[in-house]
Order: sequence, then structure tokens, then C-alpha cells
Amino acid sequence: MSTVTTPETGHQVAEPHLTAARVGAAERLAHWSIRHRWKALLLWLLLVAVAVVGGGAAGTRLLTDGEVGAGEAGRADRQLEQAGYPADITERVLIQAPPGGRLAPADARAVAGELRERLGSLPEVDRVGRLVRSDDGRSAMLPVVLDVDGATGTAAEDVADTRIEAVQSSTAAVARDHPGLRVAGVGDASINHAINATVADDFRRAETLSLPVTLGILLLTFGALFAAGIPLLLALSAVATAIGFAALVSHLFPVSDTLSSVILLIGMAVGVDYSLFYVRRSREERARGADRRQAIDIAAATSGRAVVVSGIAVVVAMAGLLLAGNAVFSSMAVGTMLVVAVAVLGSLTVLPAVLSLLGDKVDRPRIPLVHRLRRPGGGRFWPTVMRVVLARPMVSMLVAGAALLALAAPALGMRLGESGADSLPRSIPELRTYDAMTAAFPDTGFAHTVVVWSADDRPLDVAAVRHALGDLADAADRTGRFTGLGEAAVAVAPDRRTATLDLPMDGDFNSEQARQGLAVLRTELVPPLADRLPGAEVAVTGDTAGSADFTATLSSHLPLVFGFVLVVTFLVLVLAFRSVVVAATAVALNLLSVGAAYGLMVLVFQHGVGADLLGVQESGFVVDWVPLFLFVILFGLSMDYHVFVVSRIREAHELGAPTREAVSQGVTRSAGVVTSAAAVMIGVFSIFATLSLIEFEQMGVGLAAAVLIDATIVRAVLLPATMAVLGRRNWWLPRSLDRVLPAAH
Repeated sequence: MSTVTTPETGHQVAEPHLTAARVGAAERLAHWSIRHRWKALLLWLLLVAVAVVGGGAAGTRLLTDGEVGAGEAGRADRQLEQAGYPADITERVLIQAPPGGRLAPADARAVAGELRERLGSLPEVDRVGRLVRSDDGRSAMLPVVLDVDGATGTAAEDVADTRIEAVQSSTAAVARDHPGLRVAGVGDASINHAINATVADDFRRAETLSLPVTLGILLLTFGALFAAGIPLLLALSAVATAIGFAALVSHLFPVSDTLSSVILLIGMAVGVDYSLFYVRRSREERARGADRRQAIDIAAATSGRAVVVSGIAVVVAMAGLLLAGNAVFSSMAVGTMLVVAVAVLGSLTVLPAVLSLLGDKVDRPRIPLVHRLRRPGGGRFWPTVMRVVLARPMVSMLVAGAALLALAAPALGMRLGESGADSLPRSIPELRTYDAMTAAFPDTGFAHTVVVWSADDRPLDVAAVRHALGDLADAADRTGRFTGLGEAAVAVAPDRRTATLDLPMDGDFNSEQARQGLAVLRTELVPPLADRLPGAEVAVTGDTAGSADFTATLSSHLPLVFGFVLVVTFLVLVLAFRSVVVAATAVALNLLSVGAAYGLMVLVFQHGVGADLLGVQESGFVVDWVPLFLFVILFGLSMDYHVFVVSRIREAHELGAPTREAVSQGVTRSAGVVTSAAAVMIGVFSIFATLSLIEFEQMGVGLAAAVLIDATIVRAVLLPATMAVLGRRNWWLPRSLDRVLPAAH
């Protein structure tokens, strides 16, 4: 070993030279890639092509409504999917006079006649129902049943989605002929079509913006086009490969329709981070005098190993979603684990090959002025920060810890809910029509559905079921909690093994009134029904029931998921750093940053603090699945920074630097790359916070806030202060573990 003088302190420490004893798997892969540069590059391109072409040819199998459901509602939904009910997908056309006016009967009949003529002639329409007038005389409603070619369940919804535009176009033509009236259609098909179109447009915009934002940050980081483009291209190829493989895997395990977006979100974050760490370290070693091969060797042995440890930690965290008790989370786990694994593989194989091929050309073409202003190591800022923090580490640790605890405190009052019609953006015209329709005709909103089915696959006693459900409808009507029960009808499936009864309600399915109605059904009205129908099973489903059961399932599985992620991440870090203290510190600091992100989400979305400033909606609650998803994602992603920074600290410590000196060197030398990686993540996540749906706003704000907290308060203050206070105790490992754990290198 030789010695070098550190620019931060002027002290001399040993400089690493690689020996055969310290060659690890990451370095061996780098050696192979350097020796077979073109083969490594072609094999990577072949992997991407096979995944993309194979996944596109196979298609993606999506989860059905029954497979997504949980608890009692999920059991009922799966039974309804199997019952073979003919699809009855109904759109309702609203005919309404201006506010304060009344709809003349002649006008209502004229508009309805034109609608019947136009809609009745469409092949997409099965039949047009009778005109219904509202109680206040201002509105009328015309039901239109779509023709879905006999499809049922999710398949019928897919067919309806392709046919609703023809109905909307004909309705709009009639509306243009009657400018003094409001003529607009709304229903499940049109709302789903509008929301899907809005989400698709949002994600296209997010994808379009995320690429230039990421490239711009990388250009500022490296000051050269090739060096900036390599991480971006590797991340994009990892995302494309993971999406292709996810499509293939979906035929064994169906996936959520949002999986591709989640893969993009996580893939861009980790893919850019991993290659950024690697490229930056290689260029750093070249600037310090190493030749091309030595620079890549050192990058593989240091940043490459950190990538492996970080990748394992992220995959472990994502695996926790498999224990959430819901198929949507399981599909997200599979997709995110795939993209992280592919990103790690690319960083260890094709990335060294590309760096070897480019050599010093990786620093070309240079960006004028930006390249000249770029300062490896962060200039004077980070050494100054470290001097301040490490001068009084105990005070710094207490102040930073107290700040994070204060940010996390509002999370104790977090209220969970599910996004419904009330929380969807009113920029969507169909939702404004929905508001007007449900105000005029309350029974066209949502309904609780009571499902009765044979427990032994024998036909039901239909007469007894109709009588029992009729009595239940009467009892529900007497509670005053339901609407439109005068026309409540029992629907019996063709196989006579399943029957349903809808109990309509006013308002939004996520309201307190809706939850109270569900509680009355499940605790008071339905149990006697089950006693009257021996041999039959009874359950309540619907939007309110599905939301309640989904939240209950998540709540019951949260301790299992949290415990798994915390324990297994701790074990991975103990193995990686051969230190119980470093692993425990990482877990504790990650919990603090996640808790602070939760607290900020509650302040913004539940209490409206700063919501207008950020341009987001004040929903009054946090969407029920977001906290669990954020915990797993953030716990994984924050390991990127922690593993990388602690690796640099340990590296300096092993070369002879005292603890405080090693901490200062590790944080300062990693400052530029970690700041750039955090900026990429914050940029991408902030774009997702601009999407239309409340769940994506919350996810984007929560992720961006957590990364910002982690890259500033945690990395710059809390981590170095804590390690300085602990001193030599940072590297404590029980002797029993020291004998059985492999060497750190």
C-alpha cells in the first residue's frame, strides 16, 4: 500500500491496492466483462430483446376483481365471478335543466326520443330503458345497457371499455342539438374509461418529463454526455427487461395494471443510482492516477460490492410485500424485485464492459462551463458541514433526532381511507356528471351487495332465498340508512347456486354513513339471514365492504411485513459490514426517515398544511395502501445511500483512519454522488406527485420527502454524528458471530 494526503484534513492514510485475497464476486464479474467486452454488451442486448419481445408476445395477465379482493368481500367477489351472471353494464344519460329551472316534460320526451333513436341503432348498445323523472322535476334519466357479447366479470368490463366511446359520441351529438339543457352520460364504464385515459396521459407525461429531468441532473453531475447517458440507458434497459419478464411471470401470478408504472418508478431510481455509484468511483480513481483497468477494478471492489449489498437489501425489503396478504402487493413485489435484480446484474456486467470500451472517452463530449465547474468531492461545502457536525457530535445527533421525531409525530394521528368518487379530480367531465346524477337520483350512486350462495354446490331453495332477502330489504328500509329499496330485487344466477340483493345508499362509498350502513348489515341484518338459510353462505360486498376488508387485511399483516423487513435487512447488513451496531444504526435511522415522511404526508394531505403550495389535494386521509407501500420502498431505497456512505466510511477505517476521520472522509467523498442520486430520485418522484389521482400524489410527495430527508438530515448530520459518538463501538461484532461470518471482502 502507498499513502495519500486527504484533502479534507491533511492526514495521511493508506491507499488501497487490490490483492488476490480481496477479489470478490463483483470484481470477478468485472474482470470477465472487461476481457469479453463485446460479448458482455451483446449478451445484455440479447437479454433485453428476449424479455421485451417475449413479454410483448405473451401479453400480461391482469388480476381480476375477485383476485384483488380481501376478506369477506373478496370471498363474495370470487363467488360472483364464478356464478355466471349475465353482464348488465348500464350507462345513464342525464337530461337536466339549468340550476333553478324545471325540465319541461315535452323537452324531456324530445331529448329522450333522439337518444333512443341514436343509441338504439348502435351495435354497442343492447337496449335503452324507460325515462325516469327526478322528484324535484329538474332532471330526467335514461338508462342505456351496453352489449358486451355475453362476456361476464372483468371480461365484460374490458369489452365495455372499448365500446363506451360510441355511446359517448352519440350522446354528445344530441347534447349539441339542445344547448339549453345538460345532456351527458355516466356509469361505471364511462368513469373507468375516463380515469384510465387520465392515468395513461399522466404516466405518459411523467415518463416524458422524467427522462430529461434525470439526464439534466446527470449532466450537471458529470459534465459530460457519455458519463451522464450511461446510467440513464442502463436504467431504461433494466426497466424494459423487467416489464418484459413481469409479463411472462404474470401467466403464473397475475399482476396489477399499475405494475409497469411501479417498475418504471423503482427501476429508474435504483438503475441510475447503481451505475452512478460505479461510474463516479471509476472516474474518481482515474483522476487519482489509476489506469483504466485499475480504476474499474477498484470501482468493482468498492462501489460494485456496495451495489450488491444494496441490491440484496432492496430485494429483501420488496419481498416483504409478499406477506401483505393481497395479490396486488404480491405482484408489485415480483415486479420490483425483478427490476432491482436486473439493475444489479447490469451494473456488475455490462457497465464494466462499457467503461472499458469507452476508456477516457467516457468523459466526452464535455458540457461547456458545467464540466469546468464540476468539483469532485463536493468542493468546500461538505468538509465544512462535517467539521461543524463532528465538532459536537452528541449535540448534532440530539438536534437532528429531535427534528425527525417532531416531523414524525403527526403520523400517530394518521387516518386511513380509500380513494373514491369524492377524492377523484373534478377536471374529469364524467365525474361532474356523476355528482349531478347522484344528487338528482341518489339510488344511482353505490350499493352494498348481499350475496348468498350454496355451500355444497347444490342449487339454492330460490323461493326461500327470495323470501329471506325480501325480509332483509324490509328490515334495511326500516333503518333509514338505505335509499330506493322499494324496487329492491333479488337476482338469481343462471346456475341457481348464487343470489344477490343490492341495497343502494346516498353519498360516497367512503363516507362515514356508508361505513355505518355496512356495520348494520354485517352485525345486525345479515346474521339472522344466515340462520334462516341452512347450507348457504352469506356475505356482504360492494365498494364500501371491499375498502373496509382491504384496510383490515393490511392492518393485520402490517406487523408481519414490518417485522420481516426490519429483521432480514438487519441480518443482511450484519453480514455485509460484520457489525451489529452498524446494522442496528441503519435500521433505526431508516425508521426515523420513514416516520418523518409519514408525518409530512399527514400534515399535507390530512390537515392541508402546505397543500396549496405543493399543488396537491387535501383529502382528509391517507390512502390505505400507501403507508405500507412507502415503508417497503423507502426502506429499500434508503439502503442505497446508507450502504454506499458506510462502505466509504468503513473503507477509510480499514485503511487506518480514526473513526471521526473515517466518517468525515466517507461522507465527504460520497457527497457528490449521493447528492446527485438523491436529486434524480426527488426529481422523478416529484413528477409523480403532479399526477391526477390522490394516491399517486401521496406516493410522490411521500417518496420525494423521504429521500430529501434521508439525503440531508440523516446522511449529513444524524449518521456521521451517531457514528462519531459510537466511535470504535461502530464495528462491534460478538465473537460467536465473528467466527462464523465470512470476511467483509
